[in-house]
Amino acid sequence: QVQLVESGGGLVQPGGSLTISCAASGSVLFINAANWYRQAQGKQRELVAGIKNDNTTTYTDSVKGRFTISRDNAKNTLYLQMNSLKPEDTAIYFCNADVKYYVGSYDFFGDYWGQGIQVTVSS
Repeated sequence: QVQLVESGGGLVQPGGSLTISCAASGSVLFINAANWYRQAQGKQRELVAGIKNDNTTTYTDSVKGRFTISRDNAKNTLYLQMNSLKPEDTAIYFCNADVKYYVGSYDFFGDYWGQGIQVTVSS
């Protein structure tokens, strides 16, 4: 009933910027809390940033001051703006969201993941 689709990834030079998006579609009422994770090759998936329904944000130490998580509730879309990118930011980035959706006249909450999008920082 709900799909999360990331977009905006690609290749960027060190020091550059990139914004990736995650759009929720289907029988979506709203996105509650949401997160961005990343997984570099050969490493475990790590939590990068999170945003709660009151727009409180959290970041892992390695991206504080460089990355900004935000949301557009009208579009049911999550964003991650990434500045001053470093080669060590290279990874597949995944969005994860707690979504309220409907089936008929009933509402539910569900936890969903996007398929992931590649971000490569290299000269």
